[in-house]
Amino acid sequence: MITIRVFSNQSPHSNQGPMMVSRPLLSSSVKRARKITTNKETIGHRHRCSGRYKTRAGFAVALVWFLSLIIRDPFVSSALAAGELTPSGTSCGDIGNACKIPLGEYNVALPDTKNLAKGNKIPAVLFFHGAGRSGEVTLKDKEMINTLTGRGYAVLAPTGLMYPESRFGAGWSFLPQRKKLRDELAFSREILDDATQRFGIDRQRILMSGFSVGGSLTWYLACQAPDIAAAYAPVSGAFWRPHPESSDCKGPVKLMHTHGWMDQTVPLEGRPLRSGVYQGDVFQGLQVLREVNGCNGLRADEFEMSKTDMMPEEKMGTIFWQRWWTRCTPDSDLRFVLFPGGHDVPKGWATLALDWFEEVTRDGTADGRALN
Repeated sequence: MITIRVFSNQSPHSNQGPMMVSRPLLSSSVKRARKITTNKETIGHRHRCSGRYKTRAGFAVALVWFLSLIIRDPFVSSALAAGELTPSGTSCGDIGNACKIPLGEYNVALPDTKNLAKGNKIPAVLFFHGAGRSGEVTLKDKEMINTLTGRGYAVLAPTGLMYPESRFGAGWSFLPQRKKLRDELAFSREILDDATQRFGIDRQRILMSGFSVGGSLTWYLACQAPDIAAAYAPVSGAFWRPHPESSDCKGPVKLMHTHGWMDQTVPLEGRPLRSGVYQGDVFQGLQVLREVNGCNGLRADEFEMSKTDMMPEEKMGTIFWQRWWTRCTPDSDLRFVLFPGGHDVPKGWATLALDWFEEVTRDGTADGRALN
């Protein structure tokens, strides 16, 4: 089997490597290219006054034409569009080698795809880091990353931008009353578009999440564009004051919020910061989403206390107290989870989040909505 290395029409920001294309797929293009090469070589022989230079020039032109024919070949273009031709190797995403896109960068951890059926795409968790962190730091949380990739999910880990007046480091631009450094919704869509093309991510099976200020961004994106992901699972971060009105949100969502009972960094009730902004009240945020989801009643309808599997170094696993609302719009799901800890992503959260995600999307991803 002959293979040809083909460089497609990529963005200047792309780190994507060459495609490996099989000869049978390009049979028609090869035949056409051979004719072109023969014609150009004939021209070179007829004009011997220019010696070998014209022959070389003719060959170079033929090569360019040949490559353009490959890219334009209907079989190749359709395969590229369908994601059937994959890079010969992952060219970016690891620690120290983030994938660059016009609005920023992201890292990625991929699952083992050797048992992935041909044509199947990879579900993904888009995870926004906390203040002062980065996509690389996200990938260093091995307990969380290994759990997610072990279940067959890719982890997309973007990096925030630095606010000039912030003492916390890189963060996210989502508060309406603050200067917008970047359109985070556009950035998120750009990540998903790039990862879909580069790694074969399934846009219909995206779980959006984040920790602390990254969790807050998740709340705002769920409100602003409920169709960008199939579901949302923020941790230890919610709306900020002034809280959005239910009319500010675009439609019902599937959202599971997890928070530490003893969190002092982002308390359940919120707190003022030195910069003059004020964290929101998680319970008020839940009220906003109950209205958005059309829930009938204030109190939760179902309750559950669960425990994760015990870790070798622990006497007991993490305990989760869950409550959720069921008398709501059919295309929605709202769940609130507490754990007896502080400002952290608790052990066992990744398993809890994926179990919930697969449960609420079991009957058809996002209830048939086209995600974008």
